[in-house]
Amino acid sequence: MALKARLDLRQSQSLVMTPQLQQAIKLLQFNNIELSNFIDSELLENPLLERADPGQTFAESGDGAVGNGDDGIDSRSTDNFTDRDDQFGTDRLTASETMGNDDGPLDVASDALYGGEGEISRNGEPVAGNHDYSSPYSGGAGGGAGGSGSGSSDDLPGLEQTLADEATLRQLLDDQMNIAFADASSRMIGSYLIDMLDDNGYVSGELSEVSDALECSIEDVKRVLGVMQGFDPVGIFARDLAECLELQLRDLNRFDPAMAALLANLELLAKREFDRLRRVCGVDADDLHDMIAEIKNLDPRPGKTADGEIATPVIPDVLMRAAGNGNWHLELNTDALPRVLVNEEYVAQIGAGLRDREERGFMSERLQTANWLVKALHQRATTIMKVASEIVRQQDGFFSHGVSHLRPLILRDIAEAIGMHESTVSRVTNGKFMSTPRGMFELKYFFTTAISSSDGGDSYSSESVRHRIKSLIDKEEPKKILSDDKLVELLGKEGIDIARRTVAKYREAMRIPSSVQRRREKKSRAS
Repeated sequence: MALKARLDLRQSQSLVMTPQLQQAIKLLQFNNIELSNFIDSELLENPLLERADPGQTFAESGDGAVGNGDDGIDSRSTDNFTDRDDQFGTDRLTASETMGNDDGPLDVASDALYGGEGEISRNGEPVAGNHDYSSPYSGGAGGGAGGSGSGSSDDLPGLEQTLADEATLRQLLDDQMNIAFADASSRMIGSYLIDMLDDNGYVSGELSEVSDALECSIEDVKRVLGVMQGFDPVGIFARDLAECLELQLRDLNRFDPAMAALLANLELLAKREFDRLRRVCGVDADDLHDMIAEIKNLDPRPGKTADGEIATPVIPDVLMRAAGNGNWHLELNTDALPRVLVNEEYVAQIGAGLRDREERGFMSERLQTANWLVKALHQRATTIMKVASEIVRQQDGFFSHGVSHLRPLILRDIAEAIGMHESTVSRVTNGKFMSTPRGMFELKYFFTTAISSSDGGDSYSSESVRHRIKSLIDKEEPKKILSDDKLVELLGKEGIDIARRTVAKYREAMRIPSSVQRRREKKSRAS
């Protein structure tokens, strides 16, 4: 067989993910906090970007609709947009896209900056003559975007910027240790014990480790530990849960022989064997109930409480309210979206003075990046509105009648309805929240698996089945506790075809005890 070199010419097609397209996909999956942080970094790196004035409006233009491909972002539109480095903000990108679905077209439009309304009827049909969904993003190369705050240098710092740093748990314990101990050896032992604390505030190792490492007596380690167990937060430096609760009860002057017996038999409490607990503790049912209530008010993780992160409030990305006549009104929350635009005056000012080719290249690249960012933010907002509006259309029964009417829904259903890829819908629903008349929900909450119907009718949402199981258990009589098999039977009569193991899984996920434990608990309360 002869070997020879040969030159072939082949033609093929492939999808190229440009850096800008990759970044646009990341923007789509950012939540509002991550997006705000990203915008802050872009404002620091790009001198042509600035925050838009909340009251600023921009001129309308005939720039085409923002296209969407499989990922909700048209790479051709992005490339064309970034090549237009000769326009500095007179254009305004419209959000005039049409969502095709079985119920009819729904126009997504921006009539004015931060304006426009969108309504959906309760039967899933768009309201005639009023199909506009407000989108806070506008502006081509210089269009504004949604959010709050101004980039003016005269702005005063926010309240959060004037707060002092929170002291960490380690700093709090070090301060207390320096006051409690004067000798260096005790402080050395104390520092070692602080290093042994786990995230819950418990001493994670054996005391002999401290004695061996520091070559001190075990009595000295126990003495220092005893003092440090009186530090704040109360319950810190415990070696197990029972000791943690004991330290807190001693601080409240509520530790007595009955409580000691209860803490020594926490496994019985976990199993809800209240009859045995009453005998062990030597108390009646009322006293035991009060003791358990006191235990529940204690903190089993003092380290988490003292050194936990400040809870970040959830800011909705989409606002929803009833619009009357059986319709829903949806709009993007402008407070959750940063407003950015290209600083035209700065571009014009420095553009005339640029002589060096390298400088002109740098400013051209910065201008293209700024133009792309404004466009990508607008596409992100439009895509969120598309997904949210279709979710409202599909889950109208939930918003009208409650969780029992939550429909089975998967990503593919929304993706096919709005003409996007499932991965795009997944990115949009992750970490995005919608404020509704029934509360605040993450968009992915509305996606639930289907439970088949025993009579061949429509399937049931797993979330609605969970709600029904909890409702049946809440209404059960003390003398007629419902077993998992009985729950399967009752659900079957309602047309829900479900296995016993599925009922048990849903019950355990809702932290509902088994029928045996519930019978013991209700029997104890009755006696």
